[in-house]
Amino acid sequence: MADDNEPLDQWAARRDARRPEQGERRAASLGNEPTGAHVHSDAPRGVEEWDGQDWVPTGVSEDHSTAAAEAGMDADSRAQRVPLPDYGRLPQMPEPYRPTIPFYRP
Repeated sequence: MADDNEPLDQWAARRDARRPEQGERRAASLGNEPTGAHVHSDAPRGVEEWDGQDWVPTGVSEDHSTAAAEAGMDADSRAQRVPLPDYGRLPQMPEPYRPTIPFYRP
């Protein structure tokens, strides 16, 4: 996560790098809640396409593997768009609590 002083144009460039490209397709579950590929992989799946603003349904497949083949899912190319965080640095240590009013035992 970037700090609060990041310029808006840098933030927008970072956000646009993570967004899907127009025309990109993906396999999606047809149920009420999204599920992974390993959950009911033999259930029918939908194919959605990114129109630049929203995911639009474009078709239905028999199972996840067929939907993934239609969508042309390439996990490596999608993962390369999202940069990994810097793991070499630790977050800044907060200042310790020091009371301003001394406490005297009665």
